[in-house]
Amino acid sequence: MESSVTSEKGKRIKDYPDILDVSQMAQLLHVSKKTAYKILGENRTLYLRIGRQYRIPKVNIMRYMRMAAE
Repeated sequence: MESSVTSEKGKRIKDYPDILDVSQMAQLLHVSKKTAYKILGENRTLYLRIGRQYRIPKVNIMRYMRMAAE
């Protein structure tokens, strides 16, 4: 399933690193960075905050995508 989903630049989910930053998350979800920060701020997916930086495990984004599709 994972390899069939692509981002706006034609990258497949498996081509992304296991831990993404907000820009990569936004690109993968086809949303703006502002919307990506909103998703994180509303705790719709799990993430790690290291200092001022957000790190989002790819598996959590995949779970978010599955929940949003239901």
